[in-house]
Amino acid sequence: MSIRLALYQPDIPQNAGTLLRLAACCEVPLEIIEPCGFVWSDRRLQRAGMDYTELAHVTRHVSWKAFREALPGRLLLLTTAGTKIHTEIVFEDGDILLLGRESAGVPEAVHEAANVRLRIPIAENARSLNVALAGAMVLGEALRQTSGFPGQRTAAA
Repeated sequence: MSIRLALYQPDIPQNAGTLLRLAACCEVPLEIIEPCGFVWSDRRLQRAGMDYTELAHVTRHVSWKAFREALPGRLLLLTTAGTKIHTEIVFEDGDILLLGRESAGVPEAVHEAANVRLRIPIAENARSLNVALAGAMVLGEALRQTSGFPGQRTAAA
């Protein structure tokens, strides 16, 4: 089992491509909850993902409902409205790190479905981090805690 990244209706292909590359490099499954705000074959997605798109394990879900039916695990939502700081929780194998849309986050029903709402501490006068950067920061902490980086999984088992 592994930590998973999930993107809720992503609308910026460059961010999705960057997270696709991150998922490939960290050997973490990437879940895409559609609809996307761009065509999946968009050249900007391909440029950001580079040749890592072939290495990534990507599953596209037609809707939020289909995603939750397929993956009922513990859902950790990254949000500026989070109640827990990402370094102050214990991550578990099988956790799903959910990132919202760059333009609108996630709807209230998705907030309510989350088991934990995580935030990254940032400067008081800043609104938010780029979604791909936030995903990388929290994924790094989750993999560190679970010894889930490539090459560590067999060493820790």
